[in-house]
Order: sequence, then structure tokens, then C-alpha cells
Amino acid sequence: MSEPAHRYDAELANAIEPRWQDRWETEQTFRAPNPVGELAEPDHPRAGAPKKFVMDMFPYPSGAGLHVGHPLGYIATDAYSRYLRAAGYNVLHPLGMDAFGLPTEQYAVATGRQPAEITAENIERYRRQLRIVGMGYDNRRGFATTDPDYFKWTQWIFLQIFNSYYDTEADKARPIADLVAAFESGERPTPDGRPWAELSDVERRRIVDGHRLAYVTEAPVNWCPGLGTVLSNEEVTSEGRSERGNFPVYTRTMKQWMMRITAYADRLLTDLDALDWTESLKSMQRNWIGKSVGAYVDFATYAGDIRVFTTRPDTLFGATYMVLAPEHPLVDALTAEAWPAEVPAAWTGGHDTPAAAVASYRAQAAAKTDVERQADAKQKTGVFTGGYATNPVNGQTVPVFIADYVLAGYGTGAIMAVPAHDERDFDFAKAFEIPIVQVISDGTEWDRQAVLSSTAGTCVNSGFLDGLSVAEAKTGMIEWLVEHGRGEGATTFRLRDWLFSRQRYWGEPFPIVYDETGLPVALTEDQLPVELPEMDDFSPKTFDPEDADTAPEPPLGRAKDWVEVELDLGDGPRTYTRELNTMPNWAGSSWYELRYTDPKAAAVIADPANESYWMGPQDADDVGGVDLYIGGVEHAVLHLLYARFWQKVLFDLGYVSSREPFRRLFNQGYIQAYAYTDDRGVYVNAEEVEEESEGVYTYKGQKVNREYGKMGKSLKNVVTPDDICARYGADTFRVYEMSMGPLADSKPWETRAIVGSQRFLQRLWRNIVDEETGEVTVSEDEPTPETLREIHKTVAGVREDYEHLRMNTAVAKLITLNNHVTGLNPVPRAAAEALVVMVAPVAPHIAEELWERLGHEGGIAYVDFPEADERYLVEDTVTYPVQINGKVRGRIEIAADAGEDAVKAAALAEEKVAANLAGKDVKKVIVVAGRMVSIVAK
Repeated sequence: MSEPAHRYDAELANAIEPRWQDRWETEQTFRAPNPVGELAEPDHPRAGAPKKFVMDMFPYPSGAGLHVGHPLGYIATDAYSRYLRAAGYNVLHPLGMDAFGLPTEQYAVATGRQPAEITAENIERYRRQLRIVGMGYDNRRGFATTDPDYFKWTQWIFLQIFNSYYDTEADKARPIADLVAAFESGERPTPDGRPWAELSDVERRRIVDGHRLAYVTEAPVNWCPGLGTVLSNEEVTSEGRSERGNFPVYTRTMKQWMMRITAYADRLLTDLDALDWTESLKSMQRNWIGKSVGAYVDFATYAGDIRVFTTRPDTLFGATYMVLAPEHPLVDALTAEAWPAEVPAAWTGGHDTPAAAVASYRAQAAAKTDVERQADAKQKTGVFTGGYATNPVNGQTVPVFIADYVLAGYGTGAIMAVPAHDERDFDFAKAFEIPIVQVISDGTEWDRQAVLSSTAGTCVNSGFLDGLSVAEAKTGMIEWLVEHGRGEGATTFRLRDWLFSRQRYWGEPFPIVYDETGLPVALTEDQLPVELPEMDDFSPKTFDPEDADTAPEPPLGRAKDWVEVELDLGDGPRTYTRELNTMPNWAGSSWYELRYTDPKAAAVIADPANESYWMGPQDADDVGGVDLYIGGVEHAVLHLLYARFWQKVLFDLGYVSSREPFRRLFNQGYIQAYAYTDDRGVYVNAEEVEEESEGVYTYKGQKVNREYGKMGKSLKNVVTPDDICARYGADTFRVYEMSMGPLADSKPWETRAIVGSQRFLQRLWRNIVDEETGEVTVSEDEPTPETLREIHKTVAGVREDYEHLRMNTAVAKLITLNNHVTGLNPVPRAAAEALVVMVAPVAPHIAEELWERLGHEGGIAYVDFPEADERYLVEDTVTYPVQINGKVRGRIEIAADAGEDAVKAAALAEEKVAANLAGKDVKKVIVVAGRMVSIVAK
């Protein structure tokens, strides 16, 4: 039997969907009007309406293209945006591409092609795939971070950061010119007290550069010889290897650009409370920032004071040794010429002199990353420097060690060790035979076999602190330190300044040059953008992955004509040298939401009227930002911290109206996939695997093993949206992804299950269109009261589900309503049209087609979403389960407004209930209104 000529199947879907995609593109259906400027449209149907700004996290377009896991969040934001338009909002829903960075450069090096060419191809592939899926973006606002018109403004923001300092009194960034004016007037003294006018130009510049929010410094970095570049901590695995390429990573000190994000640590913490983010996500940021309140303590040595930070100044009497990071600047001065008498052998590391021990240990530490050094290793390592410090509170001499678990880049690079009350210090003291002194007691006897808790109790063995509680002792000790000039109360943060240099080619060039002094000079804004030179050989200089004693050689150094340049920066033509490093790919993604608001603006980053309309605070308590930002939890810390930092700098300088970039954030889950291996452990094509019985899978007749995880080419389980859309249609694909489960949860892809979504859409089509003739079959009759109740109940539920991103339950409610109207012959127009408008966010192509066939012009995008009529949401009857002695024995259906006595009478009269009560004495009948009846009988 042949298929009906007008059945909704893949062939019909693939005829309908491109036609509507063409129309959306031609008519720019999803454009969002701005208040002012080139994108202002006073006649747009949503001009002047309440706004919503909905964003996805930047995709990074790769040569492999999208698999079905990638569009999950995109489909959700698209459905949400379509719902909001129908609900009366002016919706900004754009998408750009994050295109600078290491993956493209590595591919370009491997293939001998230009990164720009590869990037353009990858972007086109992504855009084509997203179009197939039916995304409703405002394409006028799309861009790539590699577009000169875009990265001009990335460079411009860098200049604003470079030309700013943090005023701690005002608690905000201010122009560097204000700092210079304060030095000139004498309002702010110079570091050595000399008048500003007596300083040389270089001296002045060095002082100012030391205050900039973007600055160059010698810093410990993660050096990866195998990649030829330094990496941020977050680009290094817990095994101390590069995330890209799995090469060894070493700690080296190098000159690098840094961003002074630490100046904003308190504000980054405080403003978290005002954001509509999950508590788990906020906790991740709080932990990363790592605020600690305590005191600085100065331990005297013959080489100068060692300053430590401690959150437990109350335990200072228990400090019996100190540990410095191997890179600490006092190590060389403290290292003795010979071992002091009677030094335990464990302290020497087996070396004849302290200098030999320190040199050997430093070499070992340099071969580890910060991540490895902080790992909780069972074996504690370190060596004695041969030097001693003096505990300021009791005058006792304490040995000074170096150990790799203390990091130069964290805190002061030195710790005081209180082994009785810190597990790491306790283990180290046991291994090195160092005295252990209890200074906090809970009143019980200590067996000295394990570390003691110090969170509660009173001070012991602590001189003037004895008998005080922990809180009292902290206050008392800080007062003592200040009084005796040996310390001060302080707040510190785990957060480190942002390493902002990469020794790569494919990144944003810095808008910085160097003059004959070697100090950085900012380019003027009219010289932006600084574009990369065209290079035949842009591969980084890489080294033996195991050779830690190497240094980066940025590929831009080979572009001699580009590196040396003659410029007039305000004092006549001079020769300068360009910065050879490029910015990390985090740069372009740290501010892209702002450019979406006004991408055509030529003179400013965004017109203030447009920026404040889309992102500005809605009231005095609102921090502003994008109304909904969806992306993966893998960006919970870095990208979000960096973007928040840039936003706050721009806010301080008056360029934006909102303190935060993303008001509401939602992390979608992942679509994962089953993969299958044969008895050799070789992956087989997942599409060809069959389930013989429950838990038994075969490939070409041979039993295979199933595993669950990522999609990937190597696992032979990749499914592309192109293939699924060709086989079932884009709307079926969209409905399936939205119905798989809660958006926040990860779930397995199962191609065989997609037919359920296809059947739903086929049934929807049949309810409106005759499969044989193609004619619309709806009637003009009014729906029955029962159908009206179903419609309005669905409207209320689906509205709430869309609002809260519960796409899966919205689809379930639509299926229920669709099943109800399937039983109506013919379907009333009111039911059909309500159903089509509600389906449109998740299945827009079929909804557009059906809406047009129902006789409407202009498309469905701006058709008002149905409103629920409260009259139809009130149930006429209610069903009560009836329990006897805690067990359900029957059910009754009774008028919703029935009184308690009527409910009791109906429950006792119910046939099954009456049978179970025969011969029993009813002691009590309890009615829980609208929910249940409970009978107690003996």
C-alpha cells in the first residue's frame, strides 16, 4: 500500500523546512529593534515592548562540525526566545563565533593552511548546520572574534584597562591620568618620597606602570615546551600536563602580561549574591576567589623579615617551623654555608651542604606544575635551608625549610607551620622530626597520633592567650602584633592575577609597542585595529617536551617588517617594537554580550541607549546583565570570572550601565552516547549495533560491550544533526532533544527513540490536514466545555514550563492535548490554532506551515501566545483516594465544591470501601480537602 500523498514524513519535512528558513532569512523575522542607531525600527511589531536578552555561550567552530550533543542549549534558547516573542517581548537572540585560539592554529600548522581560511570554512559549516536546525537568530548581530571590526574593540578594552588603576579608597577603577595628577600635585607621595618633578621620565613611567590594571611583570608561569607557549593554570591537567596535546608542563619565571583581577576580588564575591545563578555555581566562584580573613605576621631572620599570612593568628605559639616556596626571594640569603650542628639527616636531603640541598630540591620542584605541587602527596618532601627565624610571640628559634607544596604565586610564598592543628604540617613534622606543640584544647587528652581539631576550644601553651576562646584569641593576637610592630590584620584571596600572554600567532595582537627604554607604550585609538601580519611560517617554536630549560620564541618575532614600526604617538615619528605575544582566546569572549547590543556602532563599543536598554539594571537592587545565558558548567569559573572582571572595569569607567554581564545563568546538561567495543576492545559503528535482548548487544552477529560517555569520532558513535534532520526533519530533531529530560540533566542519545517525536508531529499534522487530499479539515464549531478545559489547562501549564525552561514537560503537555483533539472529528479551529501556536517554539517549521494553511498571513513568530482563562482551570469534580487504616481501598469522584459531610458520606458509601468496613466499627473519618479521605476502623 502506498503512503498517503500528504503525510507528514521526512520527505515533506525536508520540503517545508528550507522554505521557511529562506523566508525567515529574507524577511529577517527574528531581528530585534534597538532604541537608537542603525538597528532602530520604530515600526517593528515589538518596538517599545518589554525586552529580553537571551544568549548562548560562544561556540568555537571546529572542522568536525556539530554533533547532536552541541545544539541542546541552542535549541532551548531558540524555543525560549520564540515563546517570549509570542508572549509580547522584544527579544534579542544573537549568535557569534569564538574563533581565535590554539585548536585552529594547531590544525593550520599541521595542514600548512592559513588559520583565517580554516576559520572562515568552520564558521560557514556551523552556520549552515544551525540553519538546518531552524535557529531564529538576529543574524545582523552575528560576528566572529576574528573580525577586525570586532577585535578592534577587544584591543580598545585592553587599552582602557591598561590606562586605568584601582583606587582602593574609591573602590573602583579610575583613569591612569588621575593617578599621575595625584603624583604631580603631591597629593600622593612617590615610593621614595622625592617630588614627582625630580624624577626622570623612566622613573615616573615605572611607578605608573606598577599601578596599571594591565601590566608586565616577571611571574611564575606554566611553560609547555612541547607546545612552545605558556599556559594558564586552568589549561593544565591535574597530572601536570597540557590540556591540548598532553605534554609535560613546567614552572618557569618569565616576563608576561597580567590583568589585575585581584583588585576586584571582593566585588566579584559580593555581587554573586545578586545574581540568578545556582548556588553550586556561585560556590565554585567563591571557592576560586578564596577569601581568607586573618593576619600578616613577620618572623625575623638575619636575612630580613619573612612575612606570612595566616587565618589562625591565635595558634602562633604553636608555630615550630616555617616553609618557604623554593622560588621565595629570601631562600638564597637564608641558605647557610654549612649544616648547623646536630641537624637530623632527614633535613639535609642527603646533601653535604645546604646550598647543594636547596639547588637539587629547586630543580625537582621546577619540573612540577602548581597543580602537582598542591596535590596531597603521601610522602612529604622538603629540605632545610640551614637558616632560622624567630617566632615573634615567644622568641623561640624555628628552622626554615623549602617545600614544593608552598607556592611563590600564592599568598606571600611562605607559611608558619602549626603541626598540632594542621594535617599537612603534622605529616611534615612527623616526617622531619620537628617538635609539635598543642595550642588549642577541647578539654580531652591528646594521644599525639593524629592532628587535633582547632575549630573550637580554648588556648593552651599560649602565654597571654591561655584560657581564651578561638575568636577572642584571634582578636587578641592581632592587637598584640600591631602593638609590637610584628604584623597586622589582613584579608587575602586565593585568586591570582590573570596571565594574559600567549606565545602564539592566532590571537588578538596587543595594541602595545615598546620604545628604546623597553617600557610599554599604548597605541592611540585611531591606530586600531592592529591586525596580524600575513605569515607563511606561523608555527610556534616548539622544543623537546621534556626540556624544561627552554624559553618561548613567539612566531610574530619572525615578521620583522611588522615588529619594527615607525609611529607618531603624539611626540613625533619614532621607531617602536611591537609586542610579540598575543592575547588568550578568553579575550574575545570576555565582552561579546556588549557588542551584540549594538554591533553596527562605529564610534563606540555600544551606544549607551542601546546598552542600557538591553543590559541595564531594572531597579535599584538589580546588577543588570543578560536576561538568560545558557552554556556548559565547564565555564563556571574562568570565562565567567574574566567576563565579570571586564564588565566591572568598563562600569567603573562609565562605559556601561550594568555591574554584571549575566543576570541569569543556566547550565544545560550534556547529550552523551553509548559506544560499543568488540572482544578485541575495538570500537564498532554504534549505528549498526542491534539489541538482541535486554542488555545484550550485537554487531554483525557478534556480541559487543556497551559503554556510556562522550560522542567522538574515535568512539564511532557520532551522530550529526545533518543526518538526523535528513532522516526525520529538523522539527522532529528539536522536539526529541527538548523532550529527552530536564534541560539541566545529562542524558543518553538514542536514535531509535526519536520516532516517538516524529509520531507526535505526524498526529498534529493529521489533526489539521487530510493526508490524502492535503485539505485543511478543521471545523468552525465551538469546542466543547471538556475540550476548552483541556486547552486552557495546557495553555497555563505550557506557559509556566516555557518560562522556567522545562521544555520536556511542555512537550509532554502538548502531546496530551494533541491526543485529546485526535479523538475529535473534526478538530475545532480554536483547539487547532491554540495547539499550533504553543507548538511553534519547539517545532517552528511545521507550526508556520500549519498556521499558513489555516488561512493566516505574516507568519507565526509574532502571533500572541494563548492566555489561559481561569474559568476553565477550575475542576468540576475531584477524585479522593479513600484509605482504611492507612491502605487505599477505593476512590470516589465528587463535586469539587462538595462539603466535608458530603465527602464523608460518599466515601463510606463507596462499594469497595463499604465491603472492607463490613463488621468493623468506624472510629474516625478524616477529610483532607481536595486530597484524600482517611478512615480509622476496628
